[in-house]
Amino acid sequence: MGKRLLPALGLFVLSPLTGEFLLGNLPVTALPALIVLAPLYGGGTLLIRELARRGGAGWPGMVLLAVAYGVVEEGLLTRSLFDPHFAGMDLASYAWLPGVGMSAWWTTFVLGGVHAAGSVLAPIAVMEALVPSRAEEPWLGRPGLVVAGVLYVLGAAATGLTNPDVYRPSAGQLAGAAVVAALLAVLALRRTRGQAAEGARGQVRGWVPGPWPVLGLTLVAGLAFWLAALTIDTLGAWPAVAANLALYAASYALVARWARRAGWGPAQRFAPGAGWLLTYAWHSFLQPPALPATPAVDLAGNVVFSVAAVVLLAVAWSRVRAAARGAAETATL
Repeated sequence: MGKRLLPALGLFVLSPLTGEFLLGNLPVTALPALIVLAPLYGGGTLLIRELARRGGAGWPGMVLLAVAYGVVEEGLLTRSLFDPHFAGMDLASYAWLPGVGMSAWWTTFVLGGVHAAGSVLAPIAVMEALVPSRAEEPWLGRPGLVVAGVLYVLGAAATGLTNPDVYRPSAGQLAGAAVVAALLAVLALRRTRGQAAEGARGQVRGWVPGPWPVLGLTLVAGLAFWLAALTIDTLGAWPAVAANLALYAASYALVARWARRAGWGPAQRFAPGAGWLLTYAWHSFLQPPALPATPAVDLAGNVVFSVAAVVLLAVAWSRVRAAARGAAETATL
């Protein structure tokens, strides 16, 4: 029983470690914060994966649920989507939309590349690669699903309680965020098993890139994403918004197209997750920590988390390759 739950427990921890520590947002001295972060990040990511796998929504469904997760966290919990001075930033100067009270740049930045890709989708891709024989099946039974849901609710509540000075948006803004999150979740879970099947059935012929080109494209996409953010004061917010939206659309279109073809397999599904973890690793050395830490402690933490990420990816890659060799040998018998 314990061994069967290891992938779920691993994802529960990997999501917050990636989303906050590997990113460089929190220093290594803040590891006790996992008491709150793991239920919120890990519980939410587990729910997303299990609901998508159980309902047959696959990766398209996980993308929608990941964005919904970001809307809940940033719209209803931290409320950064509506706070013009969140974390000391002047978000009102970055493509502010006065009609809805949001920064278009911050919204596209934090919901897409940060929450959906970094906190949810990349950890799922890496953890599934670690258990390739169970990558497309649920890891939790109904009791486990309930536990994950309870943990997520507790993490959300703890996040609210530990932020007493959180910005107070209007009732309309909060209701709008709740409606958007609900609509995304409903749209994700309406997908049928037949529509989202990731196996060979229903796939078509056609060229697909190998895992290394996919990894390279992901690294380029990650570089473009962070360059748009790092140069926003020079190039302007609206070009950054356009770059983010173009990047998301191109990435989704390419992967969706390739995923329908017979040559797309576990190694290619692993590559984007690996690329985003490596992107977070190099970005951590540029990211000032949100909590006080000496330069030496900050650097040491970035090195530790980056090395750990590389080791984890190497193990995952070896397991994906071993599974592929086993499948090839079975096919020749």
